[in-house]
Amino acid sequence: MEKREEAKRWFMQSLRDIKAARDSFSAGNFEWVCFQAQQAAEKAVKALHFALGRSSWGHSLIELLNSLSDMVNVEGLLSKARELDRHYIPSRYPNAFESGYPALYYDSEVAERALRCATEIIEWVRGELKRLKVEI
Repeated sequence: MEKREEAKRWFMQSLRDIKAARDSFSAGNFEWVCFQAQQAAEKAVKALHFALGRSSWGHSLIELLNSLSDMVNVEGLLSKARELDRHYIPSRYPNAFESGYPALYYDSEVAERALRCATEIIEWVRGELKRLKVEI
């Protein structure tokens, strides 16, 4: 598959994931908001990898962004990536905590931050894809 088309596929799914995160927010499922926001940002960044002709592996936004730092300026996104990376495991698994389960540790404030971080990363990727002439 052509790299621009693969980039578009990944970016379009990232938009679906961020919509799912917003829907989860409306339903009060704040742990899922955080996971879905992380996934949305991850897929958007992977879309940029494809658009730039690079392969990508892994789930860490910090690592995915850093691996692009020789081609694009990612510095302003690293704190947002760090925030989202924190949710990859604990938002889903009860054994990430000494007691209880993920829903007990997530609230609307944490979920709002995750949504903000993911949205900023997605919009940055959108701009980079447009610059690279990827139709989205």
